[in-house]
Amino acid sequence: MGDVDPSAIFSFPLDNFQLEAVDALNQGHSVVVSAPTGSGKTLVGEYAIYRAIAHKQKVFYTTPLKALSNQKLRDFREQFGDKNVGLMTGDLSMNRDASIVVMTTEIFRNMLYAGVEGHDDPLADVETVVLDECHYMNDAQRGTVWEESIIHCPSTVQLVALSATVANASQLTDWIQRVHGPTELVISSHRPVPLNFLFCSAKGLHPLLNKEGTGLNPNCKVWRAPKGYKRKGRTQKPPQPEPPPISFVVAQMAQRDMLPAIYFIFSRRGCDRAVRDLGSQCLVKPFEKDRIRERLNLYIQTNPEAVRDAHHVDALLKGIAAHHAGVLPAWKELIEELFQEGLVKVVFATETLAAGINMPARTTAIAALSKRTERGHRQLMGSEFLQMAGRAGRRGLDSQGYVVTVQSRFEGVREAGYLATSPADPLASQFTPSYGMVLNLLQRYELNKAKELVERSFGRYLATLDLVEEEELLEQLQIQLGTLQGVAGDVPWEDFEIYEKCRSRLKEERRLLRILQQQAAETLANELTLALQFSSLGALVSLKAPQLRGRITPAVIVDKLDGSGQFPLLLCLTDENVWLLLPCHAVVSLHAELSCLEVSGFAGSDLKRSGEIRHGDKHSADLALAVSQMAKRHDMKTPQYDLAGEVLTQAKLVNELAQDLEQQPAHRWGDRKQLKKHRRRMEELEIEIRERKRVLYHRANHHWEKFLVLIAILQHFGCLDDLEPTEIGRTIGALRGDNELWLGLALISGHLDELPPCDLAAVFEAISTEVNRPDLWSGYSLPKGAEDALHDLSGIRREVLRIQEQHEVDIPAWWEPELMGLVHAWARGATWSDLIANTSLDEGDVVRVLRRTIDLLAQVPYCEAVSEQLRGNARLAIKALNRFPVCEAEDLLKASEETDGGKNPATERVV
Repeated sequence: MGDVDPSAIFSFPLDNFQLEAVDALNQGHSVVVSAPTGSGKTLVGEYAIYRAIAHKQKVFYTTPLKALSNQKLRDFREQFGDKNVGLMTGDLSMNRDASIVVMTTEIFRNMLYAGVEGHDDPLADVETVVLDECHYMNDAQRGTVWEESIIHCPSTVQLVALSATVANASQLTDWIQRVHGPTELVISSHRPVPLNFLFCSAKGLHPLLNKEGTGLNPNCKVWRAPKGYKRKGRTQKPPQPEPPPISFVVAQMAQRDMLPAIYFIFSRRGCDRAVRDLGSQCLVKPFEKDRIRERLNLYIQTNPEAVRDAHHVDALLKGIAAHHAGVLPAWKELIEELFQEGLVKVVFATETLAAGINMPARTTAIAALSKRTERGHRQLMGSEFLQMAGRAGRRGLDSQGYVVTVQSRFEGVREAGYLATSPADPLASQFTPSYGMVLNLLQRYELNKAKELVERSFGRYLATLDLVEEEELLEQLQIQLGTLQGVAGDVPWEDFEIYEKCRSRLKEERRLLRILQQQAAETLANELTLALQFSSLGALVSLKAPQLRGRITPAVIVDKLDGSGQFPLLLCLTDENVWLLLPCHAVVSLHAELSCLEVSGFAGSDLKRSGEIRHGDKHSADLALAVSQMAKRHDMKTPQYDLAGEVLTQAKLVNELAQDLEQQPAHRWGDRKQLKKHRRRMEELEIEIRERKRVLYHRANHHWEKFLVLIAILQHFGCLDDLEPTEIGRTIGALRGDNELWLGLALISGHLDELPPCDLAAVFEAISTEVNRPDLWSGYSLPKGAEDALHDLSGIRREVLRIQEQHEVDIPAWWEPELMGLVHAWARGATWSDLIANTSLDEGDVVRVLRRTIDLLAQVPYCEAVSEQLRGNARLAIKALNRFPVCEAEDLLKASEETDGGKNPATERVV
């Protein structure tokens, strides 16, 4: 097939990265385009469409959100003509044989699973699949869908993955090349419209970055806490200056001709409050106001029940609006259209608007640099900031875009500068097996092939890259262990352990001996002190004092001097001819059984203070010799307390243990302390190596391990006969939801078969949706029939959760009865205004709950094991629920008459 010349399609010259991507497509390769928001990467997808049409082939254009799909549908209809564009959603399939079919990525994934089961190929004549906003792989809820789509897409189909700037685009490209086929990476960091970063405080707007864009502007003053401020706790940050009022920020932007602007505020209530706070300002000219009023009147005529309150209508006429998930889709579309036409000057939006909806602005303002999440308050990530900032600067309209970061209670200039200069974050894998994935793979493949496909995930690829470093570290640890084993590996560690036990026993017995000796010494001390008062001069004693360095020293009492207390000081001469003046408690033995020595001629010592010591002379040497000779003939070196019975017994035991220890082989092994250190390190290394191997195995195989666990659970519930899906399993495999097992078992239980459509819709809401709102309430009572049926299902749910818990699987089985009455009322014909008046939910939330209920109802007619009665009631329930403003825009409703029969739009399965 011939290449299509881009200059024949586009009236303007293409950027280098666009030409590079076009060239890769014309070489037959898939392509990953990673470029800043607003840089023109969508053009690559448009080229792929023109190219496929020229080749008489088709293109599937996938987006992460239904809202994006609807916007692309409108854009492509205008660009390529209505007859060339189709749409597929969970409950609608129109013009599906068109050259361009727009769908969510989830629908595309479902088609891939379904098509290979049947004999028809859903990708017949499809040349290219465009994966728009591919960085949504990071999304915790939707990420798996992207990976499955890439893994299962036939290699004959070219992929065009369009992604915002991410840190690891090369890894994404390499992974797609491995699992799909030849893939080129095209990266661009160039922004056609450069961004100017500003900071707004209560003093006004100021440049945030230096001229190079690498750090803070020199004129930016980082705010510091006042001297008297004391931080309470570790995490409490010092208070920041007061944030500027929103009206002030908008006025500053208006004065500098920086409108239109998207003002990001991370809460719905904050967006609505900002609209009210700005109500007195009018940002549009009279003729613009007239055009807005004209469009608004037309909208009101068409959608009388889809109009926001008077305050928002009045604000819209002044060029001010709010855009968030709580707003009705129809009203959001009106805001988007008016903003694109330059009639709305400021839109206060939550960050969901940054997800790819085409609403370029001259300026984006970001109210705070941190946000609340399910895991607590945290700072924005680099990619989140870039995604919002990237909405600034309209190509062909603005010479530069502006990004205004606003002083908040928690962040100031420093945090703003950090994020403005931060690189993008890497893509992570959110891949996780589900019941539907298990059943669909086992319907198509043998277990080994299913394992191969699961292990082709991006998560496994990233883990493999990390494993290289981990394996190198593991190898180093094993080398260390081998070295130690070479030194001490031949040591009989059992003998060493016996030796260490004996050594510990000896140490303990010695400690006990010291205690016994101390106790005996304390008892003996009083007796000796009393005896010494009446002992004769010349009596032989044994001394123990610090002056004698701990030696038990034989001595003779030469004199007794008055002490400070009631007991005398003893003047003694030792066997080494040393004079000491000591208190009575320095005597540890009084040898009364030995004859006293003659000391009358030695009374002339001049020692006066207790503890004094001096060496004797020749005159005293003879007496010292006599003491020494007596010590040789008699034991004068054993303290008297050591002669106590329990001390003698314990001393004997200590001697025996010491002798036994010396007989142990380990006693002759040299540096036992070093050996012990080697042994401890070897044990630590063995534990670390074992743990690292376990972690490595888990990281490499945890997806497959979960897959096997889900197989066991499915087998328990009769969904698999060995590895072959049963009728129940095929029914569950045809469903799409958070917990397909719970939904499928509920549908085939029989408890829902007799329910009228209104009650059926109410039960389906309760088992398929989650509304995580603490202030949730509904003014409608629970319908009796639906409540009874839900109660009948409770046993099934308990069993599902019990078996999941046994297998350590945490997949939610929703049970939300609070809104059953609301869904029931809508199905019975309640007006939209009555419905909203009877719930705490925002209008957008109610639409989302009803659409999700419709999505599950739409799958029922195509489930194998459900009754005909349930199929019919599900169809009737859809008709009752799918009323404006729940249904799509009117042009889509007309198209729904073309919906293809015989196929499940959620899975594209032929029934």
